[in-house]
This record gives sequence, structure tokens and C-alpha cells, in this order.
Amino acid sequence: MESRTHTALTRRRLLQALGIGLPLLGGGLPLQARALARAERRLSFHNLHTGEHLTTCYWAEGRYLASECQAIDHLLRDFRTGDIHPIDRRLLDLLYVLQRQVRGKGPFQVISGYRSPATNRMLRQRGHHVALHSMHLQGKAIDIRLPGCSLRHLHRAALALRAGGVGYYPRSNFVHVDTGRVRSWRG
Repeated sequence: MESRTHTALTRRRLLQALGIGLPLLGGGLPLQARALARAERRLSFHNLHTGEHLTTCYWAEGRYLASECQAIDHLLRDFRTGDIHPIDRRLLDLLYVLQRQVRGKGPFQVISGYRSPATNRMLRQRGHHVALHSMHLQGKAIDIRLPGCSLRHLHRAALALRAGGVGYYPRSNFVHVDTGRVRSWRG
């Protein structure tokens, strides 16, 4: 049990170092976490609906890079309406940590990023199981796969981070992660 607690505390410290907002538990950050906080943060995406690809360094020299974050916002737009919404920067950090955790090499395959109110309403009317007040509406959620990483492993790693909501959709072949309160479900 002791090693599980230590692992959880290290993850929390790492997430704090990346600005995800978890409370810092006891003392300063481990040397590795401090180094990671200063490191460049890169992400790669493949939007499965638009066919667009993006590989970007969205964080460098201690700050988010506005133009690169805007490129991510554009790629994760509502593909049905073309509406663009700012993506929660904590979600980007969560994805960055998640990819490092599973040692993922390829781009995140994006099933859904931002979802406009019109799209959310349409999906609900068609009987899709989408939340009325979905985190996708706020740019705080994403539905993903990661090539080379089993869905089950991706799901477990996201749960272990305890950094927000995690939905597991094995029949639809994706994992939902968001920056809301810690919770989990199976779809």
C-alpha cells in the first residue's frame, strides 16, 4: 500500500508542477517534476473527422504559446459547425502528462474536442448519450485514442492521474478525459 500512496503523491506533484491545479502535498517538488515544469511541452493530434494533423510545442520558456494554443483550438473545433472555442490549457497539460505516463509515441486520435451547443442539442435529440451540460461545451473535454496504446491501458492511466473526469467507451473505441471534478463512468 505504501508504494501506491507514494505513486499517487508523485503524480499529484507532477500535475501541480504542470499547473493542473492539484494541491501540492508536503514540501517542495521533486527534482524531476521541477525539471519537467520548465521543459517544452509538445502534443500531436490527428482529427479523425477532418483528417487534419497537428504537432506543436504549446508550452516553452515557462508559458503557453498563444499561436500554438490557437492552432490546437482550431484543430479541436466542432467539426460539424466549424465553431472554435478556447480549449482549457489544463486539458492540454493533462494530455501531455497522460501521453508521458503511457509512453505514447503517436498523435492523439481525436473523436471529439469542442462541441457547440447546437451540436450537443442535435446529438441529444438523435438519442446519443451526451450530457446536457457536457464539458465539451466549455472546451474542457476530449474523446481520444492513442495508437500503440491499448484503450484499456489509456483508460487506467487516465484514472490513475485523478485529474478530472474519465469515461471509458470500449464499444466506440475511445476514452473521454476532462478537467472537471474527479469521477469516472463506462459508456
